[in-house]
Amino acid sequence: MRKGIYILPNLFTAGSLFAGFYCMVSTVNGDYRTAALWILASSIFDGLDGKVARLTGTASKFGVEFDSLADVVSFGAAPGLLMYCWALRPFGRLGWLAGFLFLACAALRLARFNVQVETVESKRFVGLPTPAAASMVSATVLFFYHMGWPASYNKLAILVLIYFLALLMVSNVKYYSFKDPSLIKRQPFAILVLAVLLLIVIAAEPVIMLFTIFICYILSGPIGFLITYPRRRRLERVMHRGHEVKKNH
Repeated sequence: MRKGIYILPNLFTAGSLFAGFYCMVSTVNGDYRTAALWILASSIFDGLDGKVARLTGTASKFGVEFDSLADVVSFGAAPGLLMYCWALRPFGRLGWLAGFLFLACAALRLARFNVQVETVESKRFVGLPTPAAASMVSATVLFFYHMGWPASYNKLAILVLIYFLALLMVSNVKYYSFKDPSLIKRQPFAILVLAVLLLIVIAAEPVIMLFTIFICYILSGPIGFLITYPRRRRLERVMHRGHEVKKNH
């Protein structure tokens, strides 16, 4: 700390924190659509701070801790408050407990990530990343506004969604991190064509596509977990038999 801190990546983190706080201000003022947009803005800033730190060689312990604290506000408190004020208030205690559970699980997810960051593979996240969970909340709000549905429409589904997202954050379900170095290497020409087509579809219906993309990402973890479960069970049985054989000898 006596040597100073790196300004550029921490400015992006501060931007993420500002966006999360302004999301809460907009929520309190009843402007839920604007609040949802600021969560997405916070996600963009959060994605940029780490990349800027790595590209410029300015990563630091201070930056990691500051980023985690900002994420608790932007991806825990802000979406939890937004969902409670927008749709969960009629549920009373069950509603505000859902918002608190979302916040608590986001904080636990971030604490676990900081502890395990050196011991888990970079290609996979253990548990749903907090920016993805918060962005799903944002996409849900924007989707309802886009469809012209009031917040009272299908309130039970929204309550279930919040509990589902909260539990996924602290689960052992693995999610793709998009940090695979092979992504920036040469790819077949068809991949570029598909990427351009995807951008066109997103530009045509941004809200619907945003909601669809996040839903697919959220569900990719549980689906992958179920698909690989039989293989993991067989591997565990083989390892258990090997352990028994060694113990008997």
